[in-house]
Amino acid sequence: MEFREVNFFDNLRGTWGDDFGVFLVRKGCEPMGEKVKAVIFEGGNPQSVPEKLMFEVRNAILLDNLEKMKKVREIDKIFLSTNYSDLARDAASLGVEVIENNEDNFHFGTMLQKFINEYSMENVFYFGGASIPLIQPEELREICKILLSRPKVLLSNNSQSADLVAFRPASMINHINLPPMDNMLANVLRDEADFDLELMPLSLGIVFDLDTPMDILLLAASSYTGERTREVIGNLDLDLDRIFKAKKILAGYYEDIVLMGRVGAHIIAHINTNLKCRLRIFSEERGMKALGRMDQGEVVALMGFFVEEVGIDKFFEYIERTAACALIDSRVLFAHFKLDLTETDRFYSDLGMYEKLQDPFAREFTRRAVESTVPVLLGGHSLISGGLWALANEIIKELKN
Repeated sequence: MEFREVNFFDNLRGTWGDDFGVFLVRKGCEPMGEKVKAVIFEGGNPQSVPEKLMFEVRNAILLDNLEKMKKVREIDKIFLSTNYSDLARDAASLGVEVIENNEDNFHFGTMLQKFINEYSMENVFYFGGASIPLIQPEELREICKILLSRPKVLLSNNSQSADLVAFRPASMINHINLPPMDNMLANVLRDEADFDLELMPLSLGIVFDLDTPMDILLLAASSYTGERTREVIGNLDLDLDRIFKAKKILAGYYEDIVLMGRVGAHIIAHINTNLKCRLRIFSEERGMKALGRMDQGEVVALMGFFVEEVGIDKFFEYIERTAACALIDSRVLFAHFKLDLTETDRFYSDLGMYEKLQDPFAREFTRRAVESTVPVLLGGHSLISGGLWALANEIIKELKN
């Protein structure tokens, strides 16, 4: 299959400015058929303190994003499936078509197929409720323009585990094995419906995702959030000390930074282009969820074997000796050790609240990270992808001012 990174927009905008749409027409890529239908899924059953924290921020992000999408003329209808009654009410007040979903056995692919068929959708732009908290209307518009430019197109923000997927014709959903999770959708469409997968133009808005409380901490240190999101985060009692320490080191002069986990080439290039850092990178198990490796217990990590050999304390001692800061995608290590952690436990780890953890390995690993002599940030994939990108952009912005 052919992969093409669709990163040519900056050049086109520089050439055509506001006449970008005219350029598409001149090249024979005039919009085809109906406009874009945006489909958003957001739901859950938050019980613990960190889950409720995520719930509150995610809802604010989603409402901010709905306001942004209303400014995109290529989108003529927004659909939201949710089991949150308050969110359903607020979204409906913004003109969104809300389908309340209270099914216990939710299946992503089945629900998306139902939407597409019932509403006869042709051009679909799907994303999870808080997937793109820093997206801007211009970025949404550019994705929609590509989607409308050709009779068959598949776009995603990640070649292995997508959070955003736009595709046409949407009826191809009926010719695939319906994926249970949204991050599998792009790969299944590519492999089973004969699409060429194209990457969306990479930017902060595209790569930053809200998956864990660490992402909330990063948002709290960001100036790019929407109005509702800023208000909600501003009312939270968050400890941002490790974030600001890490940010200061990233802004320094050739400090050593450890990046560990599902590190992609795009974030490496962004850091190397814009900051003066020496990166020590251990990139492992990209796509472990989308490829089913985590569910099948197949995740193995070089750093996991290293921890097995030297122990947790010595592992962090070596980090302290070789780097001024570390950002660790802890999900890879947790999967390597086959820990049966709940989402609540993983969230407590991200927040550094190790005393709340029952699993002895996760508790000790988190405690040692919090007490490290260098700032260590623990999180999921977004930490060493969009989260690091957000920190870099804040530093770039501050240096320019």
